[in-house]
Amino acid sequence: MKTINIIILIVIAVAIAIFVSVYNDSSMYVDFNTAKKNIGNEYHVVGTLNREKPMIYNPEVNPNHFEFYMKDSTGTEVKVIYNEPKPADFDRSDKVVVIGKFKEPKGDFIAQKILLKCPSKYEAEENTK
Repeated sequence: MKTINIIILIVIAVAIAIFVSVYNDSSMYVDFNTAKKNIGNEYHVVGTLNREKPMIYNPEVNPNHFEFYMKDSTGTEVKVIYNEPKPADFDRSDKVVVIGKFKEPKGDFIAQKILLKCPSKYEAEENTK
């Protein structure tokens, strides 16, 4: 084979690898019911915290275990388990985005990441305008 053909094949292989990697890492914004129907697939779920139910975080016992209850946009409430430390400013957040999946239909939502929207940050910006 000519050198140019080998280079073209390498470039095509790298492009395919990048495409597959990006495609596999992307996940969709859904509600909890949709995520439950697709066990094992990773999704983004937007919702609000249920402050009436307990948030369980005991760093002395296990600093990498945090549990809380969240309602999605349809009002479905689910217990979320996050096996990382509780995020800073979590208690002050109104809206939360959890990225994760269900491992079983009647189980809890296992979050790999938590994204927070802190209302105090946006209120401060509005007051300075």
